[in-house]
Amino acid sequence: MDKMETQMGYKHIEVKPTSGFTGAEIGGVDLSTHLEDEVIAEIRKALLKWKVVFFRNQNIDHAAQVAFTARFGEVTYAHPHEDEPIEEHPQILPVDRSRYERKNGLRRSSYESRWHTDVTAAVNPPAGSILRAVNVPSVGGDTQWTNLVAAYEGLSAPLRELADKLKAEHRFNARLRIPSNSKLAQRIAANPIVSIHPVVRVHPETGERALFVNPGFTSHILDVSPQESELLLELFFKQITKPAYTTRFRWHNGDIAFWDNRATAHLAPQDLDHIEVERVLYRTTITGDIPVGVDGFRSEIVEGEIFNSELPTVLKNKAEKVAEPALA
Repeated sequence: MDKMETQMGYKHIEVKPTSGFTGAEIGGVDLSTHLEDEVIAEIRKALLKWKVVFFRNQNIDHAAQVAFTARFGEVTYAHPHEDEPIEEHPQILPVDRSRYERKNGLRRSSYESRWHTDVTAAVNPPAGSILRAVNVPSVGGDTQWTNLVAAYEGLSAPLRELADKLKAEHRFNARLRIPSNSKLAQRIAANPIVSIHPVVRVHPETGERALFVNPGFTSHILDVSPQESELLLELFFKQITKPAYTTRFRWHNGDIAFWDNRATAHLAPQDLDHIEVERVLYRTTITGDIPVGVDGFRSEIVEGEIFNSELPTVLKNKAEKVAEPALA
């Protein structure tokens, strides 16, 4: 794949793939300025092709991040469980290990430390996510992404045919044993979010089929025995995390990653929990559509509600209760 091939169809940006299946760095763009529609269209084209794109040395602020995200769709509220939003920017989720430990009583570098696709517990998981690095360590802290379309296409034909027919439940705290008395477990229990998704999702823009399961949120496959579910998920999880389908990104302050959440899963850093370093990034997400399977099945809500720009009802009720004047 030579430079001429990767640049075909791009007049306003430079596109440099980072691996054979997944990821590309985009150059020739300053995200602190207003971008013409033609530039936005080319960024979208590169995103759909490579599933995750990277912008180096983009020192923008919260407002500029929200504005850039909005060029691709409605910007969601920060997160279904975010009860301390950033003042004036409720769309932004801080990915801050010290803040996470303070809020949840757990030591982690991210909300979800396993391979995952963002917020698939919701019936309409985000269409895309944008992550901006502000204070990252000089050593360690890389993030990895995998291409769920390539993973699906890498299955044998009989397995693709089987996967096309399956449905799976997605929920927060899936396949994980968080102590019930932890702040995080209590927050999840107070705002349960559970959905049923097709195991294979048809991408709404490209028509590609993606293996839409992930260890972070997929609890079990429906209509099969528990043992069959475990074995099938083990097979699918190994498939989506094969190194061939992945790319790895070394962060520097000012870098930005933008991924298609409909066609990727990603893995937070695995090498920082034993090191006393700060790591602060900020994430925005784009309101997604309801996934549709190969057979036309549309994802269904079990618990929770649509995830979009609105403050989740549970958090809204909590805020209203706090705001009520004390009784005399």
